[in-house]
Amino acid sequence: MTDIRKVLAENMKLYRKTKGLSQNTLAEKIDSATSYIAMIETGKQFPSPQMMEKIAAALEIDTPDLFMAKKFEIYALEERYKAVLGCLEEIIRAELNKLSVH
Repeated sequence: MTDIRKVLAENMKLYRKTKGLSQNTLAEKIDSATSYIAMIETGKQFPSPQMMEKIAAALEIDTPDLFMAKKFEIYALEERYKAVLGCLEEIIRAELNKLSVH
């Protein structure tokens, strides 16, 4: 069985990162403390239904998406894809710099 706190924590973190938001920026958007966001993302706090709606609105998603295990898998793959592309960009830049120096 899936732990609902874990699903919420992982999804919230991935949606936040996908949107390019820091914990601080998300906290500001929902009029909350950064430490509260961190506690949710580590599973130490569980937000009220009203707070979940604020979080979802700030992340520009539907509230149920915070609890969809399959959504998490899709965003995890997207995050890995972005990381790989970032590494490839760094390698290409380094190689181009080598060529321009010589």
